[in-house]
Amino acid sequence: MANLFRGTTRNIGPRGPFFFVPATKLPLRFADFVGLLLFAVYLCVNGFDNSVRRPCGFLLMRILLLADIHANWAALNAITEPFDVCLVLGDLVDYGLEPSPCIEWVRQKATHAVRGNHDHGVAQNVRVQGRGGFKYLTGVTRPITQERITAADRRFLGNLPITKRANLENSRFLMVHATPRDPMDEYTIADVDFWSRRLQDIDANVICVGHTHHPYVLEVGDKLVINPGSVGQPRDGDPRASYALIENQRVELKRIEYPVEETVKTVWESNLPEPAKAMLAEVFRTGGIAKPDSSKVRSEAPSTMTMQQ
Repeated sequence: MANLFRGTTRNIGPRGPFFFVPATKLPLRFADFVGLLLFAVYLCVNGFDNSVRRPCGFLLMRILLLADIHANWAALNAITEPFDVCLVLGDLVDYGLEPSPCIEWVRQKATHAVRGNHDHGVAQNVRVQGRGGFKYLTGVTRPITQERITAADRRFLGNLPITKRANLENSRFLMVHATPRDPMDEYTIADVDFWSRRLQDIDANVICVGHTHHPYVLEVGDKLVINPGSVGQPRDGDPRASYALIENQRVELKRIEYPVEETVKTVWESNLPEPAKAMLAEVFRTGGIAKPDSSKVRSEAPSTMTMQQ
């Protein structure tokens, strides 16, 4: 594989890291023919699935980056991008109330996944108490998470690594949920100075993180930091599911609509406290928690549903 790519790199804009140009001494038409022939043979042997499988060196791979799924199955299920490699950056559980299918999706389809602070808390049966905000929502949804996952799910969460390294597309990737200094808990911002201090002595070209629920791509010297945002609980004012796609060494932050009311319905049908139901519905519908005096807060259940008392 190495001899099919020359090491040429170039910037391709504010959100792209490197661009590798395929090189071969074969005539172009013959090389294309061989590539297509090998691709066809591979598909005949391995069949088709949700991924786009390609012979090494003939076409560049598609890398799907997901983070902070938070048991929102409707949001995760809406992402149907074909991919060669899927990287999941932690926090599969809490807040949303459908953890099991989300865990199974990651188990079956993720190439690499790392543990987030919520995954760790669920795996270790950590109880959380909070009077307000997201800490309160963590505390009230975690018992339901524990009820709705299996022992195997819990072991899977606990066995996820805290950090993961991989060589992809001639680049060295480092995956953590938060930061290399504090892989599960440190809250980061899209600031070059902030990240410069945290990337000292980090032997990686591409650093993939989550945790903030805010998507961004940041060039820090010769490194690139990618935060794909949150699949299941965006907090940047845009309720659409957020993720990132790397294709031909170009990074694209993407959003997709999903049936939010399906997620809200699972909340209203649960035995959560009424204030928690209202807060979760607000987050899912608007991409954030409104201030207490905001007229945007919608605490009612969908009109087609009977609220459980």
